[in-house]
Amino acid sequence: MSSEPEKEAIVGGDSDAHGCKASAGYTWSTLKKECIRIFEGTRLNHAEDGKTYTTAAYVIFDGNKAELFLDTQKESIILERKSEGDSWKKDDLELIPWKGYVLKKDGKIIYTGE
Repeated sequence: MSSEPEKEAIVGGDSDAHGCKASAGYTWSTLKKECIRIFEGTRLNHAEDGKTYTTAAYVIFDGNKAELFLDTQKESIILERKSEGDSWKKDDLELIPWKGYVLKKDGKIIYTGE
């Protein structure tokens, strides 16, 4: 029998650098500057036909900015638009408000959502 005391697992002890608890579904939003639950935002699904994915991307909006949480990226991405009705853009990404939303990378549709 070991004489070392057992360490208790702390429930909810998985806070990130901003204090957001992943186990409770919270992620840090650079745009909102607070912990949010991204699944309460707009869901974007992979656009490849015939393939089934268990993951999705999410986007939240604040004025002329959109924060994109991609399942393939560790950090979120901030997209900006010039005015209402325009697309949100950053580098090779473009989020288009069309029949819901379409996310393109280098002109190719990679996600769609409502």
